[in-house]
Amino acid sequence: MEESVVLILSRKASECIHLGDDIVLTIVAVGNDKVRIGVQAPPGVKILRTELELDVTLPMPKRAERPAPLASVVNQIRRAA
Repeated sequence: MEESVVLILSRKASECIHLGDDIVLTIVAVGNDKVRIGVQAPPGVKILRTELELDVTLPMPKRAERPAPLASVVNQIRRAA
C-alpha cells in the first residue's frame, strides 16, 4: 500500500481546487473560525463529513433529488398560467 501525502494549500473565497478530472472544491466563504466549502462531484461519488462516517450507527440519509433547472420551472409556470 502506498503512503499518502498531505498537500496543504491556501485559498481565498471563490477560489477552487480540482481533484482529478471531475471533482472541484470551491471555497465559498472564510470566517473567523470556519471555512465553507462547496463540493462539485459526479452523482456516484460519496461525500461525507468525517464525524458522520465514523458514526456507523447513523443510517445514511437518502440522497435528495436535484431540483429542476430554473428555466424548466419557469416554463412549467408559464404553461400552467
